[in-house]
Amino acid sequence: MTARAGLAAAIMAARPRVVAALAAQLRDLDAAEDAFAESAAACIALPEPPRDVPAWLFVAAKRRALDAIRRRQAEARMVDALAQESDMADILTLPEPIPDERLRLLFICCHPALAAEVRAPLALKVICGLPVPAIARLFVVSEPTMFQRITRAKAKVREAGIAFELPPRRDWPERLGAVLLALELAFTAAYADAGGELSAALEEDLGAEVERLALLVAELLPQEPEALGLAALVLLARSRAGARLDAAGAMVSLSQQDTAKWDYTRIAQARAMMDEAARAGRSGPYQVMAAIQLTHARRAFDGVTDWAAVLALYDVLLTLRPSPMVALSRALALAQVEGAGAGLTALEALPAERLVRARPFHAARADLLAKVGRVGEAQAALDAALALGPPRAERLWLEARRASLS
Repeated sequence: MTARAGLAAAIMAARPRVVAALAAQLRDLDAAEDAFAESAAACIALPEPPRDVPAWLFVAAKRRALDAIRRRQAEARMVDALAQESDMADILTLPEPIPDERLRLLFICCHPALAAEVRAPLALKVICGLPVPAIARLFVVSEPTMFQRITRAKAKVREAGIAFELPPRRDWPERLGAVLLALELAFTAAYADAGGELSAALEEDLGAEVERLALLVAELLPQEPEALGLAALVLLARSRAGARLDAAGAMVSLSQQDTAKWDYTRIAQARAMMDEAARAGRSGPYQVMAAIQLTHARRAFDGVTDWAAVLALYDVLLTLRPSPMVALSRALALAQVEGAGAGLTALEALPAERLVRARPFHAARADLLAKVGRVGEAQAALDAALALGPPRAERLWLEARRASLS
């Protein structure tokens, strides 16, 4: 990694804490983001990187924000209060300690005064720094629509005078759910991006960013078992990143991956988080999803997959969070336990109209249809999946399966 690339990575890693600290002091999400962006650009332009990148960014951004407030000749009282905290001799050699306000900012983004459909997108924008086009794709809306939603949400925070304080503990579950949902959606997009096409378009590793943020939430809320469960889920998925593509760039299915290429450190870290979550005695869907992935990870140690355990976990998940996609995954596990016929029967009982635009549905049908000898229908199912425009890695995998049926 070049020195400039290392500095850019350090700036990206510092973003959540710096923006959170700025937002808490400025009481303005837009001002915090703008000030950070300006200080990041200035940091990149320095002849030599600062000794303490996060502290430099914080001080530089804070000074820029104060200058902007003074120029507008507004909020004089806030300027005076903040100026008293900014008596510094040298921004490069005497960095100001950064207060850790990340937890507070997470809850502000998910305040119940904000519309439910914008809480998770706002968290992704402000905390994660994902660009609006990427967030729009995650929520399947147009870019202008998502931009307007986020803009209105920021204005609501400012105009409604939403307190930049942690809410009472009894109010945490509602807001935490929005944060975890934001991470789950980003994780879903990152995991589907096996070939890295979305990350390339974003000019950042989306999977790495989701992992960093999931670990941040777990670090800040270690007493919340579902936060630990989601972090474990992301770690387990990321542990397989090195085995998800073959030499030609085609996606490799989980059952065919070379376990020697898995990241055992991430697996161990996820297991420790799940053990910690279990001690709380409050199970939830993220913990169950992580348990399913951990069962798959055990193949690296046992050489086999305990499909009966996977099926039982999907039964639990289907109770906690019923959805066609969960039922789809359960049907595939059932096929492993009771045979392809049983799995196909369960799959064909699902509401096809809700899954017709889901590539995993068509791919799963093709697999089970081929196993029961209905090759022509399997080919048609693969054609349906290919018609939905999969990314390159998935397309190559589907095409290889289609060719094998011919």
